[in-house]
Amino acid sequence: MTLRAGVLAVQGDVSEHADAIERVATAHGETAEVVEIREAGVVPDCDALLMPGGESTTISRLVHREGIDREIAAHVEAGKPVLATCAGLIVAASDAHDDRVETLNVLDVSVERNAFGRQKDSFEAPLSVTGLDDPFPAVFIRAPVIDYVGDDVEVLATWDDRPVAVRDGPVVGTSFHPELTEDPRIHDLAFFDSVET
Repeated sequence: MTLRAGVLAVQGDVSEHADAIERVATAHGETAEVVEIREAGVVPDCDALLMPGGESTTISRLVHREGIDREIAAHVEAGKPVLATCAGLIVAASDAHDDRVETLNVLDVSVERNAFGRQKDSFEAPLSVTGLDDPFPAVFIRAPVIDYVGDDVEVLATWDDRPVAVRDGPVVGTSFHPELTEDPRIHDLAFFDSVET
Protein backbone atom coordinates (compact mmCIF):
# COMPACT_ATOMS: atom_id res chain seq x y z
CA MET A 1 0.00 0.00 0.00
CA THR A 2 1.15 3.53 -0.74
CA LEU A 3 0.03 6.11 1.78
CA ARG A 4 -0.54 9.54 0.25
CA ALA A 5 0.26 11.95 3.05
CA GLY A 6 -0.46 15.65 2.69
CA VAL A 7 1.51 18.17 4.74
CA LEU A 8 -0.02 21.61 5.17
CA ALA A 9 2.90 23.61 3.83
CA VAL A 10 2.10 27.14 4.95
CA GLN A 11 5.04 27.27 7.35
CA GLY A 12 6.57 25.10 10.05
CA ASP A 13 8.49 21.83 9.95
CA VAL A 14 7.22 20.51 6.64
CA SER A 15 10.28 18.44 5.66
CA GLU A 16 10.69 17.03 9.17
CA HIS A 17 7.10 15.78 9.17
CA ALA A 18 7.61 14.33 5.68
CA ASP A 19 10.71 12.46 6.87
CA ALA A 20 8.87 11.08 9.91
CA ILE A 21 5.89 9.73 7.96
CA GLU A 22 8.22 8.19 5.37
CA ARG A 23 10.19 6.41 8.13
CA VAL A 24 7.01 5.10 9.75
CA ALA A 25 5.61 3.84 6.46
CA THR A 26 8.87 2.04 5.69
CA ALA A 27 8.81 0.40 9.14
CA HIS A 28 5.38 -1.01 8.23
CA GLY A 29 6.61 -2.27 4.87
CA GLU A 30 4.69 0.47 3.08
CA THR A 31 5.65 3.53 1.10
CA ALA A 32 4.57 7.12 1.68
CA GLU A 33 4.05 9.65 -1.06
CA VAL A 34 4.27 13.06 0.61
CA VAL A 35 2.61 16.05 -1.03
CA GLU A 36 2.67 19.67 0.11
CA ILE A 37 -0.67 21.46 0.55
CA ARG A 38 -0.80 25.17 -0.26
CA GLU A 39 -4.08 25.37 -2.16
CA ALA A 40 -7.43 23.65 -2.48
CA GLY A 41 -7.73 20.45 -4.49
CA VAL A 42 -4.89 18.47 -2.87
CA VAL A 43 -6.52 17.27 0.37
CA PRO A 44 -9.28 15.13 -1.25
CA ASP A 45 -6.63 12.81 -2.73
CA CYS A 46 -4.79 12.34 0.58
CA ASP A 47 -5.05 9.33 2.89
CA ALA A 48 -3.53 11.22 5.84
CA LEU A 49 -2.87 14.85 6.77
CA LEU A 50 -0.20 16.58 8.83
CA MET A 51 -0.74 20.06 10.22
CA PRO A 52 2.66 21.38 11.44
CA GLY A 53 3.50 24.19 13.79
CA GLY A 54 4.21 27.79 12.84
CA GLU A 55 2.06 30.86 13.43
CA SER A 56 -1.54 29.79 14.04
CA THR A 57 -3.06 33.08 12.83
CA THR A 58 -1.20 32.77 9.50
CA ILE A 59 -2.12 29.10 9.04
CA SER A 60 -5.76 29.79 9.89
CA ARG A 61 -5.97 32.70 7.46
CA LEU A 62 -4.50 30.70 4.57
CA VAL A 63 -6.59 27.53 4.99
CA HIS A 64 -9.80 29.56 5.07
CA ARG A 65 -8.82 31.90 2.23
CA GLU A 66 -7.86 29.00 -0.03
CA GLY A 67 -10.86 26.82 0.84
CA ILE A 68 -8.65 24.14 2.38
CA ASP A 69 -10.72 24.35 5.60
CA ARG A 70 -13.74 22.63 4.01
CA GLU A 71 -11.53 19.92 2.55
CA ILE A 72 -9.91 19.18 5.92
CA ALA A 73 -13.37 18.97 7.54
CA ALA A 74 -14.49 16.49 4.86
CA HIS A 75 -11.27 14.48 5.35
CA VAL A 76 -11.99 14.14 9.08
CA GLU A 77 -15.68 13.44 8.45
CA ALA A 78 -14.57 10.52 6.24
CA GLY A 79 -12.56 9.12 9.17
CA LYS A 80 -9.16 9.75 7.59
CA PRO A 81 -6.32 10.47 10.05
CA VAL A 82 -4.81 13.85 10.88
CA LEU A 83 -1.80 14.72 13.05
CA ALA A 84 -1.92 18.35 14.23
CA THR A 85 1.13 19.62 16.14
CA CYS A 86 1.62 22.84 18.14
CA ALA A 87 0.09 25.61 15.96
CA GLY A 88 -1.60 22.87 13.92
CA LEU A 89 -3.31 21.77 17.14
CA ILE A 90 -4.51 25.34 17.74
CA VAL A 91 -5.99 25.61 14.24
CA ALA A 92 -7.63 22.14 14.49
CA ALA A 93 -9.24 22.93 17.87
CA SER A 94 -12.79 24.03 18.54
CA ASP A 95 -11.64 27.17 20.40
CA ALA A 96 -8.29 28.99 20.44
CA HIS A 97 -9.36 31.75 22.88
CA ASP A 98 -8.17 34.20 20.21
CA ASP A 99 -10.44 35.99 17.74
CA ARG A 100 -7.57 36.18 15.23
CA VAL A 101 -7.59 32.40 14.83
CA GLU A 102 -10.55 30.95 12.94
CA THR A 103 -10.33 27.33 14.02
CA LEU A 104 -11.35 24.25 12.02
CA ASN A 105 -13.33 22.68 14.87
CA VAL A 106 -12.20 19.14 14.00
CA LEU A 107 -10.76 18.49 17.46
CA ASP A 108 -13.06 19.03 20.46
CA VAL A 109 -10.60 20.88 22.69
CA SER A 110 -9.90 24.48 23.57
CA VAL A 111 -6.33 25.69 23.52
CA GLU A 112 -4.41 28.56 25.10
CA ARG A 113 -1.65 29.78 22.77
CA ASN A 114 1.99 29.99 23.99
CA ALA A 115 0.91 28.88 27.46
CA PHE A 116 4.22 27.15 28.18
CA GLY A 117 6.09 30.41 27.60
CA ARG A 118 8.12 32.11 24.89
CA GLN A 119 10.86 30.70 22.64
CA LYS A 120 13.43 30.97 25.44
CA ASP A 121 11.22 28.77 27.63
CA SER A 122 11.41 25.83 25.21
CA PHE A 123 12.19 22.48 26.80
CA GLU A 124 12.26 18.73 26.22
CA ALA A 125 10.41 16.32 28.48
CA PRO A 126 10.01 12.52 28.68
CA LEU A 127 6.27 11.93 28.25
CA SER A 128 4.32 8.83 29.11
CA VAL A 129 1.99 8.42 26.13
CA THR A 130 -0.93 6.00 25.97
CA GLY A 131 -0.07 3.31 23.44
CA LEU A 132 3.71 3.73 23.74
CA ASP A 133 5.82 1.40 25.90
CA ASP A 134 8.58 3.90 26.69
CA PRO A 135 8.53 7.66 27.32
CA PHE A 136 8.50 9.93 24.27
CA PRO A 137 11.13 12.74 24.11
CA ALA A 138 8.69 15.61 23.56
CA VAL A 139 10.04 18.98 22.37
CA PHE A 140 7.97 21.99 23.54
CA ILE A 141 8.54 25.29 21.68
CA ARG A 142 6.15 28.19 22.44
CA ALA A 143 3.74 25.38 23.13
CA PRO A 144 -0.01 25.72 23.62
CA VAL A 145 -1.88 24.19 26.54
CA ILE A 146 -5.09 22.24 26.13
CA ASP A 147 -7.42 23.69 28.77
CA TYR A 148 -10.67 21.92 27.85
CA VAL A 149 -11.23 18.40 26.53
CA GLY A 150 -14.58 17.26 25.09
CA ASP A 151 -16.36 14.16 26.38
CA ASP A 152 -15.32 11.99 23.43
CA VAL A 153 -11.68 13.09 23.41
CA GLU A 154 -9.03 10.70 24.76
CA VAL A 155 -6.12 12.29 26.62
CA LEU A 156 -2.96 10.47 25.49
CA ALA A 157 -0.40 12.40 27.55
CA THR A 158 -0.16 15.11 30.20
CA TRP A 159 2.61 17.39 31.48
CA ASP A 160 2.22 19.25 34.79
CA ASP A 161 -1.27 17.71 35.01
CA ARG A 162 -2.29 19.41 31.74
CA PRO A 163 -3.20 17.53 28.53
CA VAL A 164 -0.52 17.83 25.83
CA ALA A 165 -1.57 15.00 23.49
CA VAL A 166 -5.14 13.99 22.63
CA ARG A 167 -7.11 11.90 20.17
CA ASP A 168 -10.59 12.78 18.89
CA GLY A 169 -11.65 10.09 16.42
CA PRO A 170 -9.17 10.21 13.52
CA VAL A 171 -7.46 13.41 14.77
CA VAL A 172 -4.40 13.33 17.03
CA GLY A 173 -3.23 16.67 18.40
CA THR A 174 -0.03 17.44 20.31
CA SER A 175 1.21 20.58 22.05
CA PHE A 176 4.76 19.49 21.29
CA HIS A 177 6.79 18.86 18.11
CA PRO A 178 7.24 15.09 17.56
CA GLU A 179 8.88 15.73 14.18
CA LEU A 180 11.90 17.38 15.84
CA THR A 181 13.08 14.07 17.29
CA GLU A 182 14.39 10.91 15.67
CA ASP A 183 11.50 9.06 17.32
CA PRO A 184 8.63 8.44 14.85
CA ARG A 185 6.24 6.81 17.32
CA ILE A 186 3.73 9.69 17.51
CA HIS A 187 3.40 9.60 13.72
CA ASP A 188 3.00 5.83 13.95
CA LEU A 189 0.30 6.24 16.62
CA ALA A 190 -1.54 8.86 14.56
CA PHE A 191 -1.46 7.14 11.20
CA PHE A 192 -0.96 3.41 11.52
CA ASP A 193 -3.35 3.08 14.45
CA SER A 194 -5.92 4.72 12.14
CA VAL A 195 -5.07 3.60 8.61
CA GLU A 196 -6.11 0.15 7.45
CA THR A 197 -3.08 -1.66 6.04
